[in-house]
Amino acid sequence: MGDAPGQRVFRAEVVRVEDLSASLRRIVFGGHDLAEFASSGSPDEYLRVVVPAPGQTEPVLPAVVDSVLDYGSIDMGLLRTYTVRRHDADAGEVTIDFVLHDHGVVTAWARAAGPGAVVGLNLPTGMYAAPTDLAWQVLVADCAALPALARVLEQTPPDVRNRVVVEVPGDEHRIDLPAHPRTEVTWVHGGNGHRPSRLENVVRALPHPDAPGGYVWVAGESRALRGVRHYLRRDLGLPASRYKAVGYWIERAEEWNERYDALDEDTRRSLEAMWSEDRPEEDIESDYDERLAALGL
Repeated sequence: MGDAPGQRVFRAEVVRVEDLSASLRRIVFGGHDLAEFASSGSPDEYLRVVVPAPGQTEPVLPAVVDSVLDYGSIDMGLLRTYTVRRHDADAGEVTIDFVLHDHGVVTAWARAAGPGAVVGLNLPTGMYAAPTDLAWQVLVADCAALPALARVLEQTPPDVRNRVVVEVPGDEHRIDLPAHPRTEVTWVHGGNGHRPSRLENVVRALPHPDAPGGYVWVAGESRALRGVRHYLRRDLGLPASRYKAVGYWIERAEEWNERYDALDEDTRRSLEAMWSEDRPEEDIESDYDERLAALGL
């Protein structure tokens, strides 16, 4: 996922903290810098959060060179990507719901964060792109994608039908979703680094109305979404304008990165070159998934 054009970095201070579930902590940021923060308007917009190094109180913010963030100027281990749950322009506040994992430097920061704690935020960009004739949508997510799903529902017109399925480890991870008059919600247990994910089976089992105006949005663990993308693109033959399947995180990411880095240079170069091919990104994405799976990744 790329950054928004015309980037800049904001120094943001924690204003309020609230636990929403066993794994979701809401942190509201403010500070004079955020008076110039601009939302993209996309309900699943995301940004980079840079936290201070352990033992420090101020984060080292990336330099901006020609409106592009220079990630080489910071410790990338202190940066993660999160959804903007809400932007209150009048109050100059940005709300982010942090998923608390079992370990990780940003999770450790979020668990300990209180009013006055400081992070860096950049400008957000989004990927949800429902068609103009939207009449119904299927929304499927795991815990990491719950904040985005909640905002999607919040911004969905009342006449649109929604079929929602959320995969959580257990009932203690459920939250109250925004009310919508034409929404059916189902909670299932699995995935989220605790058990095998059921996301692909869920998507395959959901009815897909024949009526026009449909959109499918699925977000969760990256490898769990490979089969989802194959089903939507290859089996159903949906055009790119009718679906989006977004990998929000990778289970055992450090182990995955080590194995990827251990690939020979030619293999890594060929994988990266795929994204420069002159063909639809969704087709490249499907082929890329298959290459990674064949490599045991």
